[in-house]
Amino acid sequence: MARFLARRLLVAIPTLFGVATIVFFIVRLIPGDPARVMAGEAAGDDVVDRIRANFGFDQPLPVQYARFIANLLRGDLGRSIRTGDSAVNEIVQRLPHTIELAVLATVLGALIGITFGIVAATNRGRPIDVLVSALSVSGMSLPTYWLGLMLVIVFAVNLRWLPAAGAEDPRGVILPTVTLAALSTALIARMSRSAMLEVLGQEYVRTARAKGVSGARVLLGHCLPNALLPIVTVIALQFGALLGGAVLTETIFSWPGMGRLLVDSIFARDYPVVQGCVLLFSVGFILVNLLADFLYAVVDPRIRY
Repeated sequence: MARFLARRLLVAIPTLFGVATIVFFIVRLIPGDPARVMAGEAAGDDVVDRIRANFGFDQPLPVQYARFIANLLRGDLGRSIRTGDSAVNEIVQRLPHTIELAVLATVLGALIGITFGIVAATNRGRPIDVLVSALSVSGMSLPTYWLGLMLVIVFAVNLRWLPAAGAEDPRGVILPTVTLAALSTALIARMSRSAMLEVLGQEYVRTARAKGVSGARVLLGHCLPNALLPIVTVIALQFGALLGGAVLTETIFSWPGMGRLLVDSIFARDYPVVQGCVLLFSVGFILVNLLADFLYAVVDPRIRY
């Protein structure tokens, strides 16, 4: 396992280098001059030139790229154009909020999705199975921004049970968590149903039932552990996607996470922060996939790396 993880980490290095290269050049294709955005439309050309020289934007693109890679190897992402603070500090301040949202949404989606999948699989063809399948399709089809706005209108505006936005109130995490968990719940429910149906037809399940083992023990002790591999894969992929894909949700609910920071930085042409956010999303996705590979061996002892 240690050798396997070491090889995967070594493979991740050129991946991250490629991501850093791509994001460096792509952000510079965004229309607009970051120095002009920072100085304001009313600022003179001399002020804009000083800002451009201060951040190194007056240098040729290859020189900027070489400096970016050299600084990146030292863990320095540069200074934020919007605030002048270190881009690393900007990201570190927002990262806990995104992790909190992603963890809560993943846990909620996994608990509900696996439960729904088991219920649907054990009642195949019955009305409850049809209902779960319909809810799963609906959950995957609903646009995130529409669902978030509907939740705000119902629970924040009409009923006034929950805050509409922000993280000041501890209850403010509920609506964005439910919004993010909707898609995860639907995907996990469908995968759980498919995996459980495949396992329920195995001979060892019929043997356990023939021996008089209780239905709950058959499901939880025999079927679920053997159906967990594809479920773990979906959960890991969804968690990685939530780390980098909560942009719309965080914007709708004014959640102070990295998704909102990324949007604000793109509008402000804040190259260092945009590059740092994308790189961190990539690192998170790679680490989550490594964790999923490790969990395979924990869930299924037959797997050896």
